[in-house]
Amino acid sequence: MAHFLDADRKTDYLLPPSMDDWLPEGHLARFIVEVIDQLDLSLLVQQYAGRGHKAYHPATLLAILVYGYANGVFSSRKLEQATYDSVAFRYLAAGSHPDHDTLATFRRRFLGELQGLFVQVLELAQEMKLLKIGRVCLDGTKIHANASKHQALSHGHIEQMERHLQAEVQELFALAEQADQSG
Repeated sequence: MAHFLDADRKTDYLLPPSMDDWLPEGHLARFIVEVIDQLDLSLLVQQYAGRGHKAYHPATLLAILVYGYANGVFSSRKLEQATYDSVAFRYLAAGSHPDHDTLATFRRRFLGELQGLFVQVLELAQEMKLLKIGRVCLDGTKIHANASKHQALSHGHIEQMERHLQAEVQELFALAEQADQSG
């Protein structure tokens, strides 16, 4: 006779679960929260007037956008739904659920600032060797490579990499705008 684990979905927790327990230590969502906590978001924070309902903190909305775009989710509606369905998005949103209008308005309102912040996040990820940029395709081509760890980057090459990162970020925001317009 087989023994199965009981799937009891009705029993309440004795203590509420901690969001910190939801994700493993090395998860990308944790990295994004750490990086965004280091960024200077004062330009975004200062533009909130403080009238009406309490607003979501720009760090929370930025974290949702960065994680979503890193995972190919560009539509504000899909990002909103992910805050209900995905453990990582729930962690980023701290259990809240910003609606799609809030996410799209935030992106449009702070487009210039967000692009700069996205580049900073990508640069930090690249410095920490957590980022590889570009598309990966396999076709069997063999290319001779020089993978020396001691090879220094020139100033011109660093500027070229930053321009490339900026172009990637602009493409991400264009995809997000296109996804919101079509859905």
